[in-house]
Amino acid sequence: MNVDDFIERYSAGLAVMEDLPLPQARRAYDQLCRMFALPDPVGMRVKNSAIKSVRLRRFTPQQRTPGCVLFIHGGGFTIGSTESHHGPAASLAKALEREVVSVNYRLVPEVDYTAMLADCQAVLEAVQPVALVGDSAGGRLAIDLAHQLSEAPPLGLIYPTVGALSLECLGEDAPLLSRDEVLSIRQQCPDIIATQRDRRPPAASIEMLTVERDPLTRPIEAAIAHWRKEGASVGYRCAPNMVHAALHAHALLPDMNAAWQDFCQKLKQRLN
Repeated sequence: MNVDDFIERYSAGLAVMEDLPLPQARRAYDQLCRMFALPDPVGMRVKNSAIKSVRLRRFTPQQRTPGCVLFIHGGGFTIGSTESHHGPAASLAKALEREVVSVNYRLVPEVDYTAMLADCQAVLEAVQPVALVGDSAGGRLAIDLAHQLSEAPPLGLIYPTVGALSLECLGEDAPLLSRDEVLSIRQQCPDIIATQRDRRPPAASIEMLTVERDPLTRPIEAAIAHWRKEGASVGYRCAPNMVHAALHAHALLPDMNAAWQDFCQKLKQRLN
């Protein structure tokens, strides 16, 4: 598959969701994302459970090092689940050789950002992860979880929302995520605006993955430059010609897969 094929298929799936009630749209999104996921790695054990009423999914690889990684899914704070991000979470568990705990936090409009963060916080306190990983909206939640800790574990962030999310800060429109869509997300969930919070690094050790065609990449790169000046160790790679949401199809897109594997390898090195 090339990236244009992915964009066409993913866009068609998103278009179907537009006329559906929100509960059905969420189920359609889960199915859309799973279309691009490979079968679970051989020997991977997957189990659904809950902690303090927060649902989660555990991925335990055949080869496992002690300590788990907390994974927080994306989806613009309104959609997404452990089901939609099953593929990336399973891939992460295999690459890191660690159990991955994927959180099914509540979403807007049923709850606000504070409640989402509280769901993730409850799981974090229970499992005491050795790393926090999140993509897009989940990356924002991971950053804010880390800010609340006196000593945050290493972070793995995949195209998170950072900073003011204003038109002046964002990059150009791109397939699957436009500047107006980012502003709409900000309007639905204003607490994600992090102009002040992102002035300091969320952790001392960070691995970041972005994609070339994404309005979020420009503010991310500005944040990385600032965090490095503040003393944080930040590893960075940008997948050429890739788009937001390409994480779902990383195994099918060579450039995204190369960036993802490098991201996982470097994060694993930070945990050893």
